Amino acid sequence: MSYTLDRNYEERMQRFRSQRFGMYLAMAGIIMLFAALTSAYIVRRSAGNWLEFTLPSIFYWNTLVIVASSVTLHISWTSFKRGVQGAYRFFLIATFVLGILFVVLQYMGWQQMTAEGLYLQVNPSASFIYVISGVHAAHIIGGVGALVVAMAHAIKLKFKVTEIRKHRFELIVIYWHFVDLLWLYLLVFFVMI
Repeated sequence: MSYTLDRNYEERMQRFRSQRFGMYLAMAGIIMLFAALTSAYIVRRSAGNWLEFTLPSIFYWNTLVIVASSVTLHISWTSFKRGVQGAYRFFLIATFVLGILFVVLQYMGWQQMTAEGLYLQVNPSASFIYVISGVHAAHIIGGVGALVVAMAHAIKLKFKVTEIRKHRFELIVIYWHFVDLLWLYLLVFFVMI
């Protein structure tokens, strides 16, 4: 009996390590994607025919929203590990709302660009902003989907801190912080380059 429990535990731990490795592998792929996009931005900018414009201010507000979402998710994560169910649920839902707000503000930023005559096909400079921020928004939407699953677990399942639930939640936390840091990099890139 003890051997079976140990074997099941080892199999589960191996699966956790594999999932974590898969997450890091996916993050490496995402880093390569955005490195390629930002490199193409730099190369295309140096080729000429580049329209300089100021990034709409809503992108800065968006940054505050995404940073706040990382804070709320961290609070949810630590509350979960400590067994504080109310804070865990509240801050998880707050993270979800902030994630949706980020995507909405992103869309509003694109609308501001359009209102200023910066259409997708007008100039490569605007096109790169649309594409890069759009690809990032798609990754945020993926994270929001993971948050929906986490909220379903938080609301439907009996509250219990188990290794499996801790592992699942930790993967979401890692991914969310990653896409948040990625946005900070992109914003700095857009402003500095």
